[in-house]
Amino acid sequence: MQEIMQFVGRHPILSLAWVGLLAAVLFMTFKGLASKVKVVTRGEATRLINKEDAVVVDVRQRDDFRKGHIANSLNVLPTEIKSGNFGELEKHKAKPIIVVCANGVSSQESAALLHKAGFEQVSLLKEGIAGWSGENLPLVRGK
Repeated sequence: MQEIMQFVGRHPILSLAWVGLLAAVLFMTFKGLASKVKVVTRGEATRLINKEDAVVVDVRQRDDFRKGHIANSLNVLPTEIKSGNFGELEKHKAKPIIVVCANGVSSQESAALLHKAGFEQVSLLKEGIAGWSGENLPLVRGK
């Protein structure tokens, strides 16, 4: 214990950074456990799309969406979701919904809002489009 106190005394900034990171990891872990939105892997997402007719909702900006997106996905911006403007997505409330962003982080709020708006089965794609394309899974360009 004394070694720890010596380390903290000699390296206060590093110690604070470590405590901050630990707090962030704990917060994100408990937030994920308390969330009603499930995080799915690329394999689970593929199964949901192929077997359960899941709808993929890409929340990236239009230009990023055009550069490459999962086939048949809908591009709905987070601002539209916040305002309750679901557009074509509205008719898919009973289907599984997979929310996708660039890296799997920024889509969490949109997924939570969709769940709160009455979408029954909302999931997040782990690692987003970056993970999807990193596994060489197909992307559609344009549209």
